Amino acid sequence: MIELIPAIDIINGQCVRLTMGDYSQKKVYDSNPTEVARRFEKMGFRRLHVVDLDGAKSKHIVNDAVLHSISENTNLVIDFGGGIKTEEDVEKAFAAGASMVAVGSIAVTNPELFHIWLDKYGAHRLILGADVRNGRIAINGWRDDSQEELLPFLRQYVDRGVRHVLCTEINRDGALQGPDIELYRQIMQEYPHLHLIASGGVSCNEDFHRLERAGILAVVFGKAFYEGRIDAGKLLASHPQKDPGLAKRIIPCLDVKDGMTVKGTNFINLRQAGDPVELGQAYSNAGADELVFLDITASIEGRKTFTDMVTRVARKINIPFTVGGGINELEDVERLLYAGADKVSVNSAAIHNPRLIDEITGKFGSQVCVCAIDARLDDTGWHCYMKGGREKTKLSLFEWAKEAQDRGAGEILFTSMNHDGVKAGFAYDALAQLSDELSIPVIASGGAGKMEDFHDAFTLGKADAALAASVFHFGKIKIPELKKFLRNKGINVRL
Repeated sequence: MIELIPAIDIINGQCVRLTMGDYSQKKVYDSNPTEVARRFEKMGFRRLHVVDLDGAKSKHIVNDAVLHSISENTNLVIDFGGGIKTEEDVEKAFAAGASMVAVGSIAVTNPELFHIWLDKYGAHRLILGADVRNGRIAINGWRDDSQEELLPFLRQYVDRGVRHVLCTEINRDGALQGPDIELYRQIMQEYPHLHLIASGGVSCNEDFHRLERAGILAVVFGKAFYEGRIDAGKLLASHPQKDPGLAKRIIPCLDVKDGMTVKGTNFINLRQAGDPVELGQAYSNAGADELVFLDITASIEGRKTFTDMVTRVARKINIPFTVGGGINELEDVERLLYAGADKVSVNSAAIHNPRLIDEITGKFGSQVCVCAIDARLDDTGWHCYMKGGREKTKLSLFEWAKEAQDRGAGEILFTSMNHDGVKAGFAYDALAQLSDELSIPVIASGGAGKMEDFHDAFTLGKADAALAASVFHFGKIKIPELKKFLRNKGINVRL
């Protein structure tokens, strides 16, 4: 599903639009950008692109107060660009409420500095702006043309880990002539893993359908909307956007081995973390939204121990909980649901026998079936693994998630093996792509190290829930404090 991103361009604190970047062709549409943003949110749009045109001209951020006002008064995910020339500008944009910052001119004129920002902030928080005129990159608010050709320019940053690119065809921007579909196709053919945001030329509802058919994941638009050429109601009906206003869930995960909770790093080096029933009860009392218990004991005797534990958990807690591990057939599902579980998680067995998902959902309903996917990123992309992360399969993460959804799975629990236990943040790009491509909830797993990581999972990764283990088990993060932090950041969580 293509992501629809309305734009608010700001000059002197007002919502304006230019034509082909020409400041002399300025048209003011509203004097209150915050109210415009609120209207976008009320219509059903979930993300916003804000451009500081004063900043682009002045070569430093000017309208950060407007950005802060929009952030404070909406739950929109905000991309911000214009005038980002120094690290102070980047920090100012994030402090004012931007989830992602778009950088264009600096990536051309000072690549070393942009590399530093990529290392410091992460590629998941930066959008590479590629503003194109006659095949070359334009800079400084589109006033100057560089010698950089588009595809080679992208190559140097794709190789550095950039995944988010906003490409604007300047000659079409504001001209209402339709987007340059062929240009975007060329980019995606060369760099198929990019999260490409198309910009420039959108003139009517049909243009969104054309972009989606071309495989474009997101599009920024402005003038066509302000001029009344876009029917927002029909557009959102045919391209519904995921609602960030729905409460996000915090889910502690307990891996159980021989009756005790354990935790490792990258699926190995296990250490004990306590009694699972006592931990589950403590998490329930602390405000966790759900729990996940995974049986990592392979023996038949271990299965009996785990089932007994599920019964004890059901007696002690009053929040939903999911159980997984060793579920190979409907009898296993029946056993665990009868013991008191609300949902079951299937992983290796579903890969080996995809019809297991059909059978579970056919008998018990989609809400019972969580498809857990352990995947690792390598040079050829994201690949699914079986047997506790020990056996690589030929399945692509995204293809398998889509098949699981089509077979009836109610949720996808995605664990990045690259990030698991490392505590350096979730796999935001992969999460965002899953969220874009699926209509069922996506649970983020693997990489939580600090409270900001959960915020980024919900904003940058667009996850519906975030799962973690060791940061909860060993007391690094307290759930009540985490939820207060998220609520103060504008994330809707149940307190």
